[in-house]
Amino acid sequence: MNRDWLPIKTTPWTLALILLVSAVLLQLTSLPKHLDYWLYDRTITTFPSKPADDVAIVAIDEQSLDRLGRWPWPRDTHAELIRKLKEAGAKTIVFDILFSEPSPHDTALANAMSDHGDVVLPVYLAPSATNQLLNEQLPVTRLMKNASDLGHAHVELDSDGVARGLYLYNGLGRQLWPSLSLAPLAEAASRPDHSQTPAYINIRDEFRAVPLAGGAGTIPTYSYDHVLRQSTPEGAFRDKTVFIGATAAGFGDILPTPFSGLSHPMPGVEFHANTFSALIQDQLIEPAPQWASTTITLLMVACLALSLPRMRPSHTLFTCLLSTASLLLVFVTALIVFRIWIPVIDAALLALLALPISSGLRLSQTNRFLNRQLDHLAQNPYVTVPSHGSRHPRLLLEHVRELFEPEGWILCDGPYCLSSRFLSPQDVPSDLKPGQWDHRLNDSWLKLQRGEHAFVLGFQLPNDLHGQAIQHYLNRLRLDNPDSFLHSRSPKENVSARIQRLRTATERLSQMQQFIRRSFEHMPDGIIVTDELGVIRFANQHIEQWFGEPMPSLNGLPLSRLLEGHDPREAPRWSEIISETLTLQQSRTTDLQIRGKDFLIHIAPFSLPGGEQYGIIANISDISELREQQRQHREAVDFISHDVRSPLVSQLALIEQLKRDPANISSGQLDQLGRLARRSYNLAEEFVQLARAEQLTETRFYECELLAIAENARDSVSEQAIEKGIDLQLQGTEDLWLKGNPELLERAVINLLTNAVQYSPVGSVVDIQVYQAGHQAILAVSDEGSGIDPEELPHLFDRYRRQRRTEMAGVRGTGLGLSFVQTVVDKHRGHISVASTPHQGSTFTLKLPILDPLP
Repeated sequence: MNRDWLPIKTTPWTLALILLVSAVLLQLTSLPKHLDYWLYDRTITTFPSKPADDVAIVAIDEQSLDRLGRWPWPRDTHAELIRKLKEAGAKTIVFDILFSEPSPHDTALANAMSDHGDVVLPVYLAPSATNQLLNEQLPVTRLMKNASDLGHAHVELDSDGVARGLYLYNGLGRQLWPSLSLAPLAEAASRPDHSQTPAYINIRDEFRAVPLAGGAGTIPTYSYDHVLRQSTPEGAFRDKTVFIGATAAGFGDILPTPFSGLSHPMPGVEFHANTFSALIQDQLIEPAPQWASTTITLLMVACLALSLPRMRPSHTLFTCLLSTASLLLVFVTALIVFRIWIPVIDAALLALLALPISSGLRLSQTNRFLNRQLDHLAQNPYVTVPSHGSRHPRLLLEHVRELFEPEGWILCDGPYCLSSRFLSPQDVPSDLKPGQWDHRLNDSWLKLQRGEHAFVLGFQLPNDLHGQAIQHYLNRLRLDNPDSFLHSRSPKENVSARIQRLRTATERLSQMQQFIRRSFEHMPDGIIVTDELGVIRFANQHIEQWFGEPMPSLNGLPLSRLLEGHDPREAPRWSEIISETLTLQQSRTTDLQIRGKDFLIHIAPFSLPGGEQYGIIANISDISELREQQRQHREAVDFISHDVRSPLVSQLALIEQLKRDPANISSGQLDQLGRLARRSYNLAEEFVQLARAEQLTETRFYECELLAIAENARDSVSEQAIEKGIDLQLQGTEDLWLKGNPELLERAVINLLTNAVQYSPVGSVVDIQVYQAGHQAILAVSDEGSGIDPEELPHLFDRYRRQRRTEMAGVRGTGLGLSFVQTVVDKHRGHISVASTPHQGSTFTLKLPILDPLP
C-alpha cells in the first residue's frame, strides 16, 4: 500500500502547523508566565542595580517601638522627626504612613510640613468598609494642604505573589495619583489624561518593573529613634530624599521580591525607595507590548519551519539550542541595556519543542521508507557463506574428503554406519563431546547433534606435519548446532520487529560486501573496476601498493590517466585501449611497466547493473620475477655457451693433440691442461656457490664472529698473495658477533680478497679492517690495484659482468664472484659499497647488523 500521500512529513508547512498549535496550547497553561517570571528574577538578581546615593530610609523598627511606645505615636513626634531631618539637610521627605484620621497634634505636624516645604504623603485606595465600593483614603485636610504632593502607596503583586513592579499612576476616574516614588519628582505633574473616565472606575497606568538593588537592607536605613536622638552619622540625610515607613515585623506591609521570595520579604517603604532610586537613574523597566512577544513567536516558528526540514539531523539539535540561546541573549540585553522586558519564553519553548517534533517527523518518514526498503531487500537474493553447522554430516564428509584426502574415514548415525574406509564403529571413542573435535594421534573425531540424530564423523590423517596442520585447521571450523537458532523467538513488538528486520538486512548486505571485498583484496593480482566512463570505482590493496597512490585518490581517477602517469606510451595510447574496450566490448592484454617492474594487464568489459552500459575490470599480474628468471636463464645459457664451452673445447683439443703424439708430451702442455681444468672447476664451483647463496634462509643462521671469519679468509688467500709478493694486513682486535652463515660469509670475504690480490701489482699491500660502527659490524678490503672505471661502478655486482680493462689486460673472470658477494650480504640484511679511484686502488666495505646492538 502506497502511503506517500500522508501529510506526516518533515515539510515547512507541517512543522509550522504543529509549532503553532503547540504555541496555542502553551498559552492555555501558566507555564510560560512562570518561566518568564523565573527568567526575569534570575537576570535581575544576577545583574542588580546600584542604589542611588541620594536616597535613604528612616525605619519604624522594633527598637523605635520599644523606646517610643505603642503605635500610633502622637503626630507631634512625626513633626519632631521632620524638624530633625530638615536640620540634617534632607531635600524631600516621603511618608509611607497613612494619616487618614484626625488627631489632636495635626497642627504641629502640619506646621512642620509647611516649614520644611517638600513633604509627600501617601494615598491609599481601598473600600472604607466591607461590601462597599473602592474609594480613596486621603490624608486629613489640614495635612493634605501642607503636603508638597500626594502619591499612591500601592505595589503590584504578580500572579505568583511576588512584587516586581508598580503602576506609576493609580486612582479613581479623572484623578490619578503618582506613586510615592514618582511624586517627589517634577515629572509627576505630567499625568495621563483620563478626563472622560467615570469617577468610580479604578485606573492604573504605566506599569514599570523595578530592578531592585538587592534584598531587604540594601538601601541605607536608619532607626526612627536614632534620628530623633540625633545619633545618626553626620551628612546621612543631606540633599537626599528620605522615605519614612514601618519595617518592624508584623507591623508594616511586607512584599516578597525576586531577591527574597517569602523567606525574607521587603518592607513596602524600602520597595518605594528602590523604585525612586531606579527612577532618578532612569533604570525602570518597561514591559514590551503583547504584540512584540507574538511577533517574536511567529518569526521563530517561520525560521524553524523553513530551516529544520532542510538540515541534517545532526545540525537540528545545534540549531534549536542556538535559537534558544539567542532568544535568552536578546532578553538579557533588552532588560539590562535597553530596560525593556520582552517575553521570549513562548518562542524559546517552541525552539526547544521543535527538536523532538522535527525528530519525530523525520523518524516517522524514515520509518515508512525503511519499511518499504526492508520489504524490497527481503525479496532480493544475497551472497553469504553458510555456516558449517548447517551442513548435513554427509555433505560435510564429502567436502572434507575432497579437500584433505584423508587416508580413512567413517560416518555413523547412532549405531548405524553410513560410510567408512579403514575405520570401523569399534574405533569410535565413547567420550566424545558434541560440536568439539577430539584428536587422538592421527585420528580426528567429531560428534554432531542434528535434532534427534547423533552423528559421529571420523578421519584418519597422515601421521606427519601435514596431518597436524589439518587437525589445527579443523579446530577453527565452527560447527555450532543450528537448532539453537531455529528456536529463537521473534520479537512481538512493532519497533523490535522492525529493528530485527533491519538488523537481518544489514547483516546480509554486510556479509555480501565483506565477501566481495575480501575476495578482491586477497587475490594475488591487482584488481581495478571502473564505471562506464572508465573512472575507477574500486581497487584492491595491490594497486595502492604497486602504483604508490593512496586509496582515496584512486577512487574517481580515470584509469587511462593512472596508467599513462606510470607507463606513458605513444601507440597505442592507454586512452585508446580503454575507449576501444568500452566501445567495441573486446578484451585486451598488454605489458605494463611500473617503477621498473614488469606487469601484465588484462582489460575486459563487463555489464553494469541497472542499464545497458559497460564498465571495465582490469586484472594486473606481477611478472617481474618471471621476467627476471627468463633474463637469468638467457644469461646463463649465453655464459655456458661461451665461457664454459671455451675451456672445455681447449681441453679437448689439447687432449687430441697429446693423443697423436704421446711420446712428446711437455710439461708446458700439462700445465696448460691443468689451467683449463681449474678454470672449468672454478666456473662450476662459482655456479654452485651462487646457487647456495640464493637459497640461503635464516634457518641456517647461527652465531658467528666476524674477525674469525676474516682471519680464515685471509689464511685461505695467503698462498696466492705470497706468490705475488702481496702483504695481507688484518687490522681488528674486537670480537663482533653476528647472526648468519659463517661458511658463505667467509666465501664472500675470500672472493673480495682474491679479487684484491688478482688486480693488485706485485709487492703491494691489501688492507683488511674489522671494526664496529654504531649497531653495525664493518669489514673493509682495500687494495692498491688499477681501480675501477666510474662507468663500470653501477654494474659492478651484475651477473656475468666483467670489467673491460681487466679483460683487455688478460685477467680472466667469470663475472659471478661479486654477484655472489652481493647475494650473501643481502641475505644477511646488510649492505655492500665500493669506493674506487682509477690507478690508485679500490675499497669494498661490508656492513652487517651485529647480534646484540644494545650495550
